[in-house]
Amino acid sequence: MTDAATTQHDARAWRQALTILAAATALRLVLAALLPLFPDEAYYWEWSRQLAGGYFDHPPMIAWLIRGGTAILGVNPFGIRFLPILVASSGTLALVLAVRRLAGDQAARYMAMAFCAVPLVVAGFVLATPDAPLIAAASWTLLCVVGALGEAPGSKGSTRWWLLGGMAIGVAMSSKFTGVFIPFALLLALALHAPLRARFREPGPWLAVAVASCVMIPVLLWNVQHDWIAFRFQLGHGLGGNAKENLLQRELNLVGSQFALVTPILFVLVIGAIIRHLRAPRQDVRFALAVIAAFCALFFVYSATRRNQEANWPAIAWLPALVLVGASRAGARTAWEKRGAWLAGALSLLLVLHALFRIIPLPARRDQVSQAHGWESLADAVDSARHTLVLPDGSIPWIAANRYQDAAMLSFTLAGRPRATALNLGARRNQYDMWTRFTDAASRGSDMLLVLELPREGLPGPIRRLTGHFGGITPGPTIKLLRDGETVGQRQLWVLRGWNGTWPADSTDPRALHR
Repeated sequence: MTDAATTQHDARAWRQALTILAAATALRLVLAALLPLFPDEAYYWEWSRQLAGGYFDHPPMIAWLIRGGTAILGVNPFGIRFLPILVASSGTLALVLAVRRLAGDQAARYMAMAFCAVPLVVAGFVLATPDAPLIAAASWTLLCVVGALGEAPGSKGSTRWWLLGGMAIGVAMSSKFTGVFIPFALLLALALHAPLRARFREPGPWLAVAVASCVMIPVLLWNVQHDWIAFRFQLGHGLGGNAKENLLQRELNLVGSQFALVTPILFVLVIGAIIRHLRAPRQDVRFALAVIAAFCALFFVYSATRRNQEANWPAIAWLPALVLVGASRAGARTAWEKRGAWLAGALSLLLVLHALFRIIPLPARRDQVSQAHGWESLADAVDSARHTLVLPDGSIPWIAANRYQDAAMLSFTLAGRPRATALNLGARRNQYDMWTRFTDAASRGSDMLLVLELPREGLPGPIRRLTGHFGGITPGPTIKLLRDGETVGQRQLWVLRGWNGTWPADSTDPRALHR
């Protein structure tokens, strides 16, 4: 049941909580307008130009949000990020409402301050990536879990919460497949805790499953039509072997990245909250939240035994854990809880200032923020080159890169925004393998303008592979991608003339991906 005895109503604290949420959303929108587009965002924008029920890498929700934002505000970084930011910010409201139901207005105010301050949110909620709708929908799901478990089993109120929760988790799983961890973890919580087993006898949970399945129909149909390729890729991507680091290094990398995203003090607090509510399950709602958090966290601990984990992957685990920390008390916070929020805010402020002004002395090549810079100079060089290669019929040669990030950034920054393609020779498969490729549409004799990373020595790998498949291959100029005069990366243009109709035998036939 809901912790009615511990909740405290404080209208002033609630207004302050809402003010914090509004101010954080406004800051995200300002940053969205000021920061250049990142390569992964450009890749998802490319998805939005070819809407579908799914994509090679992820479900389609981020593409639909980007399409909506650019339809309203145009194709620019702010338009691409606009709807993802609003949706992500709504998830913050959901978590604050969950804490408010559990512990009252003052706890909700603390939750608003702490959650909006963590680097995970400050960084992740500005960028247009699948994490934005995932975290938002997962947060609304958790609010519905709190609401449903706070009502009497089988009551109308409980059923309504379950129905809303089914819709929310369906959206979460249509954003990123890791959303499925929440219902599995909730199922485990209901099975483990005797007072919660009565929930299996009410219609609500089963109706939630039906609603979520209906929401997922476009994703499921697309994957059926494409041999479940997105599911297969994500299973391999998350659980495939990785021999680059040993097990201890991978686990330490995982913990270190979470220290950075959640901040050390809050990380210790959330782990403590999970353990405390698992060991003493006096309150049904809090026990369920602890199981969800533990299940998600332990999955990524296990996944790290197989391969390195990207820092943002375990984010879903900290949502219910932060709710537990926020709802730990209805009144004044402990000194460590206050310090945790202040430290998170200080680190996030440092992150924001670095994104805008580059105040952390990192080499540009190793600075993730700098990866968004320098693309305009590359686009100018490619624009100049492609117009000198106009074919007799007036058409312009194919524009390609080898990496999907480069192809997407070229499509976004080139004049007229033509569709560049990614060859993926020696690179991991991605959505470009499923769209029309050079080998699908080009005719014998076609030319290509190819943009490649400059290797340390020798010829780039794709050029070695393509030698013999074109009548002539000519190196072009090298362009430096710069931020504040420092080199972020280097690209070289290559002119490939007279395609002979063949292709490297060791590359994946993109048509095989459709079988």
